[in-house]
Amino acid sequence: MLGEKLLPTGAKPDLTQAYWLLAGLYGLSGLTSVAYEVLWARMLSLQFGVSVFAVVLTVSAFMAGLGGGSLFVARRATRIRNPLLLLAALEGGISLYALLLPLILQMTSSWIEHESAQLSLFQWYGLMAGAALCLLLLPAFAMGAGFPLILTALGNKTVDLGKIYGLNTLGAACGALLPLWLLPAMGWGGAVLVIAGVGLMVGFAMFLLASGHSTGTVDEECAVQVNNAPTTRPHLPGLFAYAGIGAASLILEIAWTRLFGMVMLRTEYVLALILAGFLLGIGLGSLLAPRQHRQAWFAALPIVAGGFSLISLWLLPALSAWVERTEFLSLFGALATQGLMLVLLTLPVTLALGVWLPLLNSRFNGGGMWLYGANSLGAALGAVIAGLVLIPVLGTAATVVVAASALLVLGLAWAKSRLAWIAAPLFIAAAWPVIKLPPVSALQPQAQAGSRNLYLYEDAVSITHVVEQQDGQRLLLTDLQRMDASTDPTAVFVQSNQARLPLLLHEQPRTVLFLGLGTGISVAGSLPFPDLQRNAVELSQGAINSAGRWFAPLNHNVLQQTRVDRDDARHFLSATQNKYDVIIGDVFHPDLVGLSSLLSVQQFQRARNHLSDNGLFVQWLAINQFDGESLDVILRTFHRVFPDAQLFLDGMHLALVGPRQKFSGATGLLHNLQRMSLAQQDATTVGEGGWTWLGRYWGPLAETEGPVQDEWAPVLEFRLPRARYAGELDVPSSLRTLLKRRPGMAEAASLLGVRDNDREAFERAYGATELMVRSWLAASQGASQQANRLMYLAYQANGKDRWIAYALADSMFASLAQARQHGLNEQDALQQILQLNPQHVESLRALWRLKRQSGDVQAELLRARLLELSPLDREARMAGK
Repeated sequence: MLGEKLLPTGAKPDLTQAYWLLAGLYGLSGLTSVAYEVLWARMLSLQFGVSVFAVVLTVSAFMAGLGGGSLFVARRATRIRNPLLLLAALEGGISLYALLLPLILQMTSSWIEHESAQLSLFQWYGLMAGAALCLLLLPAFAMGAGFPLILTALGNKTVDLGKIYGLNTLGAACGALLPLWLLPAMGWGGAVLVIAGVGLMVGFAMFLLASGHSTGTVDEECAVQVNNAPTTRPHLPGLFAYAGIGAASLILEIAWTRLFGMVMLRTEYVLALILAGFLLGIGLGSLLAPRQHRQAWFAALPIVAGGFSLISLWLLPALSAWVERTEFLSLFGALATQGLMLVLLTLPVTLALGVWLPLLNSRFNGGGMWLYGANSLGAALGAVIAGLVLIPVLGTAATVVVAASALLVLGLAWAKSRLAWIAAPLFIAAAWPVIKLPPVSALQPQAQAGSRNLYLYEDAVSITHVVEQQDGQRLLLTDLQRMDASTDPTAVFVQSNQARLPLLLHEQPRTVLFLGLGTGISVAGSLPFPDLQRNAVELSQGAINSAGRWFAPLNHNVLQQTRVDRDDARHFLSATQNKYDVIIGDVFHPDLVGLSSLLSVQQFQRARNHLSDNGLFVQWLAINQFDGESLDVILRTFHRVFPDAQLFLDGMHLALVGPRQKFSGATGLLHNLQRMSLAQQDATTVGEGGWTWLGRYWGPLAETEGPVQDEWAPVLEFRLPRARYAGELDVPSSLRTLLKRRPGMAEAASLLGVRDNDREAFERAYGATELMVRSWLAASQGASQQANRLMYLAYQANGKDRWIAYALADSMFASLAQARQHGLNEQDALQQILQLNPQHVESLRALWRLKRQSGDVQAELLRARLLELSPLDREARMAGK
């Protein structure tokens, strides 16, 4: 039907009559091309995690292919008799390749994983880079060939280039956004099917349009027009200059992705939004470009592009503060609002970039396809330089300045006006104050008010900040919004427990592997365990440096007793031949692409493969990061790999305990403690005793039906962002669900293998934990009196439990004002709290202040105790000077 409408019987096709239809099809071609790019970046994130590497490799391979394909065909354009037919074949071939690529990747992934065993991290990155280039360069080459083919098919008129390029780029902007809808709805495989289907339809429609252009029936007038088309190659300096513009553009795009991803959405959505905004501006600029070139334009464009690039740095703190204080009611609302802000911020620069190609095409009297190819090749090089050189060496903000400078200098090379160069010193003056990232307190004025930067480290993996808050406590921030750990005393207790529980549950741990180092405080929790060999894997060099220096007072210089490998956890487990008694998966942000793969079937299997015969793998989860559906996905995934998996609850963290063979339960923990001295037992259990830890048992994981987290069919990174913005990360709801699934006391004792003469000790600890959780639930619902009563009952059942003691002490400390109103002496009240919980820092600090004000000689002893519990407490440290 379509062919009948386009090509009446016996008529020769006239592409000039179908101009807008063909231009629209080429716009759809741009849509599919960039949609593939976003999906392929997502694919590489499975291997490279949340870093610039995946973006750099995808973009560089994509742009190199576009440039190479365009230049290859530009030299041969006049000899191609039916360019539209060839373009239709390429569109269809790209779509078929996209359908086959997931299968190719799954077939080669096992080989790559096997090869990684012989390679270091950076050698592995090199292997992956080579694989990415091999897999992506061919389809991108075919995409690049499309630009000279479409121009040739339409007669290669100079005035057409701006329209065609603009429509294709606007389609590409839509293609950048399309995966945002397809990925959550259909997953990676489904998204590829839809986009490949669109590509096949585009190719088929082009085939119908080209069907009358077979060799020997070409319209003679059309052939003359094509053969006389202005395809003269511009002079080499002009090509190199425009290649430099392409390099600067991609350097800017990569740097913007890092900067705006740091302050805005924390997922792969930022890449799609920035790419869409970038392409939208370029497309509009190309369509709106004047048909005749004037020198004034060549003087104005570099000043606009370079100047507004700098303005984006000046406005970064304001943008970050706006994001921090704005509440978004849905993921779509956040995408739309933040995407609009990105477009407004970047539009002047991208409009200027879009105007350049049509103007240069007019100036050089054609040759736009050569310029396009050179620009694309420059862009490929710029992406590599940005991700692997400029960002690690100079930092992201300075990288933006470099890109802006290149746009200014290279652009002014085409301006004949010397007056325009006055902009250079003004540019330097504007760039100098923003060449470094603003302090964290400026980027997050609410969450980090009054804090000061202690340390900043940037590489292609992440941006690492260490900040000191007003009270002296330190935070480790990754990419600004991800708080990895704190030195707050309660946070230290939580982090240390991540090592204590897994090591207690093993009968006799000799080796332990930490998947993630963070501040090193978790690793420090293993120090009391005797005869223990410690290993840790951490990808972020900034985190390793921070743990060795800025968090050493809290982690007791544990790095001196730990072998730390800088590596990706997945690569490390694929490469190492070692076996470990205990492997511990740290808490992280699972809504990020790459990190969510650490909760996949494949990653859990990698961990299981490196356990000793009686080994344990423990994966920690923060309850407040999951909704019920997402949590079920992880539990189901973990159970698939560890059929005898068990669940423990420590504060607001879940421990998924996966034994390689059979879970030893109470027998294993008691055997572990019996081999230690009483002092060692007290240190490893922090005075809580073994039964308190067993009382945190939450039962075995049951086998359930439903989706699992698979590296090739991910769920979490699509589900969690929507749940977070929809307010579905509901801790009370999670607590209610956990209470329903907890086994009864007798069943739990049987599952753990508790002996009859130990039943009372276990039941008191087990019941106390449940009362504590019910107290938390009541408090979250505003029932404070019920919460206090439940917590007091929990304390009566097991006074050794630190979580219960902390909660009661917090409640008593909060009611000090009421105690004073009833005539109770404040010092006596504080001493009662400390008798209940000697580790309660707030009460200790308040009592020290009172003793110091009254001149009591005990004040110095209290200050020393305070510094023992909280070594970074600013007030206590300053008082000693």
